[in-house]
Amino acid sequence: MPLTAGLDALLTPEESVLLLIDHQPFQFSNLHSHEPTMVINNVVGLAKTAKVFGVPTILTTVLAARGGLLIPALQAVFPEQPPIDRTFINTWEDQRVVEAVKKTGRKKLIVAALWTEVCLAMPTIHALGEGWDVTIVTDASGGVSREAHEMAVHRMIRAGANPMTWLAIVSEWQRDWARTQHLEPLSTVLAEHAGGTGVALAWEAQLLSAPRETPA
Repeated sequence: MPLTAGLDALLTPEESVLLLIDHQPFQFSNLHSHEPTMVINNVVGLAKTAKVFGVPTILTTVLAARGGLLIPALQAVFPEQPPIDRTFINTWEDQRVVEAVKKTGRKKLIVAALWTEVCLAMPTIHALGEGWDVTIVTDASGGVSREAHEMAVHRMIRAGANPMTWLAIVSEWQRDWARTQHLEPLSTVLAEHAGGTGVALAWEAQLLSAPRETPA
């Protein structure tokens, strides 16, 4: 069973694998639980952060010929990586996806999807039943209504999923600001996608780079 408490329950880049499901135009067209541009910002920020930390990321779409290709901002993070295009509504029933996750050797599965009540809930509950440690990214996902999103999140929590927001995941992956290996590219991602935190980082960077006056 997945750990729910203690230090080992927290996420690390070395144990994580990210699965991003169906961030496509058709799915966004009926997204009403969140402002669509916020979900785009958050999922792209999450994907960029995963790339910074070397977290394997699996992209998938459903019936892309009808529902549209992956949104350009997300595809641009991994330009050489084609999404796995499915017919299954439940992503975890597509063995190509399951095998891609298993191939990473990672144990902690992080998932974001459109819509929450369908394309996030179904594979999350399925994977939990197979013993996977699953974290759902609630603000990089969304549903057809606020109620649909919230009820699905409650359902997944009852099944054992760990709900988090994308910036919380960033914080657990970084864990200690004394770890400087990823700070420069991470700061760029935060400046682009972290709202007020990004504004503050840009201000700090400006102060640090400004020439200092020498006393007369």
